[in-house]
Amino acid sequence: MIKTPDIIISILYILIIVSIGLWAGLKKKKDTSASNDYFLAGKSLRWPMIGMALFATNISCLHLVSLAQSGFDEGLLSGNFEWMAAFTLILLALFFAPFYIRSGVSTLPDFLERRYNRACRDWLTFISIISAITVHIAFSLLTGGIVLETLLGFDMYTSVTVIAVITAVYTIIGGLRAVVVTESIQTVVLVAGAVIITVICLNKMGGWNAMTATLQEHQELQKLKMLRPSGDGSQLPWYAVFLGYPVLGIWYWCADQTIVQRILGAKDENHARTGALFCGFIKILPVFIFILPGLLASTLAQKGLLDISALQYVDVFGKPAVNSKGIYTLMITQLVPTGLVGIIVAALLSGLMSQVSGALNSISTLVSFDLYKRFKPSANEQELVRMGRISAGIALVLSILLLPLLNNYSSLFNGVNDIISHIAPPITCVFLLGIFWKKASAKAAQITLLAGSSLGALVYTVNKLYPYTFLKEIPFLMMAFYLFVACCIIQVSFSLLYPMQHTAVSGTLYWKSPGEPLQDKGWKGLGNYKMLSALLLLVMTVLYFIFK
Repeated sequence: MIKTPDIIISILYILIIVSIGLWAGLKKKKDTSASNDYFLAGKSLRWPMIGMALFATNISCLHLVSLAQSGFDEGLLSGNFEWMAAFTLILLALFFAPFYIRSGVSTLPDFLERRYNRACRDWLTFISIISAITVHIAFSLLTGGIVLETLLGFDMYTSVTVIAVITAVYTIIGGLRAVVVTESIQTVVLVAGAVIITVICLNKMGGWNAMTATLQEHQELQKLKMLRPSGDGSQLPWYAVFLGYPVLGIWYWCADQTIVQRILGAKDENHARTGALFCGFIKILPVFIFILPGLLASTLAQKGLLDISALQYVDVFGKPAVNSKGIYTLMITQLVPTGLVGIIVAALLSGLMSQVSGALNSISTLVSFDLYKRFKPSANEQELVRMGRISAGIALVLSILLLPLLNNYSSLFNGVNDIISHIAPPITCVFLLGIFWKKASAKAAQITLLAGSSLGALVYTVNKLYPYTFLKEIPFLMMAFYLFVACCIIQVSFSLLYPMQHTAVSGTLYWKSPGEPLQDKGWKGLGNYKMLSALLLLVMTVLYFIFK
């Protein structure tokens, strides 16, 4: 339980964020339409806001809690999901962002209709809304509920509902500008809170060398390795990381409306590209400020410097075990002094609120532009905004109803990625082939989305109903890769069987060659997107070499 000064700090933080969100959202630009201003911030976003908003939308309370849990259980291994994202963000900056900006689309389903057909647009809209409700909102609310219940003693569902409603107030009223402005602030608070707890854990441990010595003493030095061999029991061997993660990453960072909406709201192409790369550099941090504290917690417990008895229990086989879901809140209550706890809680709330607000805004955009406007083409600007607000409210209710089901996952982080692994393959396939291959046909894309999604749902269902089949032995990242290969075979085969008949619009919606998007010179100096891409690639290569 946290003390009164920390509760006051947390409440003040919430009030400040809501006030700023309402101020930013209601400050409408005079030269933009109501819907363009609400959903895409009047296309006025600059690169620092884009980069921080991308990071804040990606990093939620779920990441702070689940990555610490992963660090406690497996060491730095889950850091692959953070560092591999940097490579995907380079792809977003070089190939996808300029494509979206030049095509002038408002949503990614809108792009699929222009490149393929209406059926593809409808399917992606449906999948995007479902994934936003489940992956971006429900899992974040679940984690936030667990934390608030532990720290404040409030009922999980009550506290989650209150926070969700507060977040919805400025998101539904203010639109994307409110979301991005508040996310920029929340990114700073979130990172500051994570840095504080990391420094406290390191000081308590006695530094990096003391941690490594403890790991060596308990024969756990492999916890410092990012790339693991096959059969080590982690379900994340090195080849699965390099083959499977790009399937998830390209969908998440380059083809998911919740993320890409920040790119669509960019002032211009250079701001979109630089914002994506800026986020790539920020993605280096989570390994050291989100995962490392969990690893430090395990060594602190081994040295008797952290009491984890409250998390210990006896499993069904009669063996002692640790419910590591609560390790982050345990560190907060035992290691962080009064006053700083309030900042940590504010950071957790930042992650929760930014994730939920970003997803609600993308859902409202999808429903208004891709569903409501289709069935009512005469809808005016005010109607679109109103429908977006109503749909965001409904999505929030559905997310809260999903919480009991998702709480069955023992590892929240693995639960999220398990679901994504079965959703992403067909979407990644149709976007990649659609952008880089002229012959990718509308009929083939339609069949691929339907067949690929059905196959993914079938495999996921079989694994849950029959957990002891050979499918369960396949690492979820490799399952994503196999499903992606199957989708590529389907789309290529049917594209040859049903050749693409390009329209005047679709004939412009693919790169003629991989070098075409790189012809733009960009800004001069260090802000040049080519220079930043090369620098980020070099930094990530060095980091992987050090922690291989």
